[in-house]
Amino acid sequence: MARDIVRRDFLKRIGAAGAVGAAGLSGCIGSPGEGGTGTGTGGGGGGGDGPEGLVVIGYPESGIQLFRDYYSASDGEEKILVPDGLRDGAMPGQVGNDMENVTGTAPAAGGPNQEAFTSMFESEYSSSPGVFTAQSYDSVALLLLANAAAGENSGSALKEQMRRIANPGGMEVSPDNFVEGMEAAANGDDINYQGASSATNFDKNGDPASAAYSIWEFAPDEETTTEVETQNFKGENPEGAGPAADSAPGGSDRELSVGILLPETGDLASVGQPMIQAAQLPVKQVNDANPAGLTVNAQIEDTQTSPDAGVSAAQSLVSAGVPAVCGSASSGVNVPVSQQAFIPNEVVGCSPSSTALSVSNLEDNDYIFRTAPSDFLQGRVMAQVMSERLGASSVSTLFVNNDYGQQLSERFAEVFQDEFDGDVYHQVAFNKGESSYSSVIESALSPPDN
Repeated sequence: MARDIVRRDFLKRIGAAGAVGAAGLSGCIGSPGEGGTGTGTGGGGGGGDGPEGLVVIGYPESGIQLFRDYYSASDGEEKILVPDGLRDGAMPGQVGNDMENVTGTAPAAGGPNQEAFTSMFESEYSSSPGVFTAQSYDSVALLLLANAAAGENSGSALKEQMRRIANPGGMEVSPDNFVEGMEAAANGDDINYQGASSATNFDKNGDPASAAYSIWEFAPDEETTTEVETQNFKGENPEGAGPAADSAPGGSDRELSVGILLPETGDLASVGQPMIQAAQLPVKQVNDANPAGLTVNAQIEDTQTSPDAGVSAAQSLVSAGVPAVCGSASSGVNVPVSQQAFIPNEVVGCSPSSTALSVSNLEDNDYIFRTAPSDFLQGRVMAQVMSERLGASSVSTLFVNNDYGQQLSERFAEVFQDEFDGDVYHQVAFNKGESSYSSVIESALSPPDN
């Protein structure tokens, strides 16, 4: 079977035809859900058979049991598509199936300086970077550059510098010359950070104005995932837009403060650990070189992939006087953390992996940024892949019962039906941490409602 994405309309339909659209690239991993399990129906469908395809949106910890129950109930003939939240190379071994019928999508490291970051990460940790690691490096790098330019550990001063040091023009700064960039920022010079994950130009919502997506598959023999295809996409204004300071006061011989608020434990621990490693690299670069006499005090807090724990950890950073934070990872944590801790206390948050559409709509007074693109784009990418790569014309979705799962399911269904003439038989919610998912799987695999 051909394994390459059908390209004839890929860029036109996803990029130019509104993949980013008026909402721009907004930037996920989601988070643990609450509430009961329920089902709903999407577009119609005909016939007495179940769907050809299945979209599963969730996280590894719950995904293991869900896929065990799926392979107990099905012969595995459905074409399954999953987003970044289920990208864990250890999953086939834990499920007890090679999961050959599963294809994934995920924001990729497609920035102009991806190779420089990859080399740095491998040299430091003797392992390859994982999903959202490039976005984590870029998040901390941007926060430190903005802090150096602002000349003080103040969130209100720092946010004014975020687009000034990220968007064109000025001296181009990358992971390779990050130390020199920090010195230039401290001197008040104009700089333009060009990242590992993207060009890291922020739009008016604080979201990346361009992004890359990868198509991936499980490699069970190696307990990893392999990228099959990577595509880059640009928004309506790839150079970014939004408020920014005209100049920077800068300043030398001072200690900069930054927080790292990512999941060391919980449902996203397997993803969060390498993200934390990547986030610490810019800190190490500054502390090893001391450009302009600058040093960095980095405080790491664990969200536990939990909204309550995340807010508590964020409040610890606020109490410590941290002006800017890399995090949090999941949208279900990022939204309450932003609303309850960052925004009211004038702390800049820059999430490397929170992609839910709701983050773009926060009333944030320009304190919330992201280096990961939103599910507005990923939903369209997934619809394209399901239709043109996997060749499915009828699908159901199984989604974790929170904003991330529901919004991505609805976005996928909308595009799959309207743009690719597909049928969505059911959209079925499931709760995190259940002992069995047999009933929701049965609902998802059932024929369309009449």
